[in-house]
Amino acid sequence: MADSDAAAKLWKVRRTVCEMVKDRGYLVSDDEINMSLEQFRANYETGLGTIDRSQICFPCTLATDPSQQIYIMFVEERSVVIKTARKFTDILSDRGMTRGILIYPGVLTPSAKKHIYDPKFAHVEAFAEAELLVNVTHHTLVPRHQVLSPEEKKTLLDRYRLKETQLPRIQPTDAVARYFGLRRGQVVKIIRPSETSGRYASYRICF
Repeated sequence: MADSDAAAKLWKVRRTVCEMVKDRGYLVSDDEINMSLEQFRANYETGLGTIDRSQICFPCTLATDPSQQIYIMFVEERSVVIKTARKFTDILSDRGMTRGILIYPGVLTPSAKKHIYDPKFAHVEAFAEAELLVNVTHHTLVPRHQVLSPEEKKTLLDRYRLKETQLPRIQPTDAVARYFGLRRGQVVKIIRPSETSGRYASYRICF
């Protein structure tokens, strides 16, 4: 792939990541999201014409709780090994963070995947760059999704006298569930257009 094509691809991926963490409630400036390809290259391109992934990593603070931060790390290795996965979790530990997203250009080796998804790193995720070239929530066939707070979830269950097990399910591996970082027990409101009522809502629980 030509360097210019690689830069454009990484620019799209980083834009999607910025949109994703903002949609999760983290503080991301519009300037970061709307950065042009030309500005992206001017900011992060090396003298060799490639993008320095170490320079496009960034932390974000949760808007509702400044003590909560997430760190997004882009790695160079096409095949991410356990050493890189450990380096990532060590960075989180050094920064006093429990949340992080690892972005990689190729594949996770089985050992790296096992480390990233160890239960002790409950809020650590990994995405291949190919998964983030396009923002899945912007697709015309994907309805609007809204993650409910614990209080909103309780209100929903109480209002309709439902148990969690009575709600339709969404798998944590679903593309939209991954985009929002849904965890077991979280409920998402799905808003679709309706010819009769304008729009209607349904609910799914991550299970």
